[in-house]
Amino acid sequence: MDINYELYKVFYYVADTLSFSEASKKLYISQSAVSQSVKTLEKKLGQTLFIRSTKKVCLTPEGEILLRHIEPAVLLIRKGESQILDSASTGGQIRIGASDTICRYFLVPYLKRFHQSFPNTHIKVTNATSIKCAELLENGQVDLIVANYPNAYLGNVASLKKIKDFRDVFIANTSFKELKDRKLSLRQLLDYPIIMLDKKSTTSEFLHTLFQQHQLDLVPEIELSSNDLLIDLARIGLGIAFIPDYCYPNGADDLFIVKTTQQLPSRQLVIASSSPLPLSHAIEEFMSYFDQIP
Repeated sequence: MDINYELYKVFYYVADTLSFSEASKKLYISQSAVSQSVKTLEKKLGQTLFIRSTKKVCLTPEGEILLRHIEPAVLLIRKGESQILDSASTGGQIRIGASDTICRYFLVPYLKRFHQSFPNTHIKVTNATSIKCAELLENGQVDLIVANYPNAYLGNVASLKKIKDFRDVFIANTSFKELKDRKLSLRQLLDYPIIMLDKKSTTSEFLHTLFQQHQLDLVPEIELSSNDLLIDLARIGLGIAFIPDYCYPNGADDLFIVKTTQQLPSRQLVIASSSPLPLSHAIEEFMSYFDQIP
């Protein structure tokens, strides 16, 4: 079926904004031209794509199906245009997704090195959980992500490279000093208040799965979205925090690692990309930094 791309483009903007007037503003064409384009597309496809009323516009089931296919294509075209324009004017751009923790405790030196080597390349970092980063990557909103692994949401990536092994640790302050010279089983840990990341994180999935493997039901005392906050709360004695070992403050006299009888499984940081397009020079150069990590 021979349908002009512009019709699909108009459809996408109306579906994205659910407004014919907003779509016309973004496309710099008249509202009547938008309406006519949608009618033409509906006629060619033989399907009604929008339900129109005086107050709102919404997609029909057929429209929702079409949007799921059109949106990735539009985003891919935008990405290609952006890479070409940025390469010509600023030396390109790189869009990275990573959590606050990974950015602060791992990525900053690599971002500094890259910026010093390529000062004209625009760096955009989007902070999100490793689960959300996988979604951003799949939707084409970032070029690559650095995320925790295992991560069930990374099943469809084109490239995945493990770049760092780490282990998670339980930490506490002197309020729990009786634990300093002991090793606790996971069951014994349940007698104490556990503070950890919330359920929207791979870390939470990892720890809950670990306890379930030992037929134990983990009920955290506090769940937060930041490892730094977990460390702060551990410092004031609100509980035993569960954090990656690379976040543990060096020389922290007020904190100690609570040892466990079972060695916790290691996890990894990975760098992943999923674009079917060839990677830009900037992205390839940034990813090459991690080839040198033992």
